[in-house]
Amino acid sequence: MMPAMDPRTLTLRAFQKHIFDRYEKVDRRRGTPKTFLWFIEEIGELATALHGDDHANLQEEFADVLAWLCTLANINNVDLADAVAKKYLGPKPPKGHK
Repeated sequence: MMPAMDPRTLTLRAFQKHIFDRYEKVDRRRGTPKTFLWFIEEIGELATALHGDDHANLQEEFADVLAWLCTLANINNVDLADAVAKKYLGPKPPKGHK
């Protein structure tokens, strides 16, 4: 069993590694298309939670979306912390609608 992570010091990279360490084999067997469907289902659950008043459920759905995003990144060999830093932490704001 893995030691609990302290949410006050948790990093995106550490969480993505945690998801990799725990689920990588089954995630790779499932593949990107099926994993993407699970991710979209979680986004739908988050959308529903955003319209409700159950804050605990809202937190759970945000966590699920992040976990499935990490899964997709892992099986596609994307380091999310690196990708976020390259796009959003540079001296110039990213192009687009953000």
